[in-house]
Amino acid sequence: MIKLVPIVIDGYTALGVEVLLPKTTLLAVTIGDGYIMCGALDVALLNDKLKDRGILAGRAVGVKTLDQLLDAPLESVTHEAERAGIVPGMQGREAIARMASLSAQ
Repeated sequence: MIKLVPIVIDGYTALGVEVLLPKTTLLAVTIGDGYIMCGALDVALLNDKLKDRGILAGRAVGVKTLDQLLDAPLESVTHEAERAGIVPGMQGREAIARMASLSAQ
């Protein structure tokens, strides 16, 4: 099952996505040109093999709900995210707010 949830952060509406799979749930929150995701996100792949795409993304591990994803510190981020001021340790909610503000510019 796939669940889509609107999430309002700092006046911007992001889209939360839950994909229920056997024995795991994929979690992502996206807004503008970026997203954060659960531990299934392969940041190294995005930075290395897909670097030409300039993907703005961050990864949080050990999360089981969208709320946990938003509250957790990002464990890793893409190079593009770092250039945008999104860094490891930043709370997911703060990263989404930053992505939203960049898209609004």
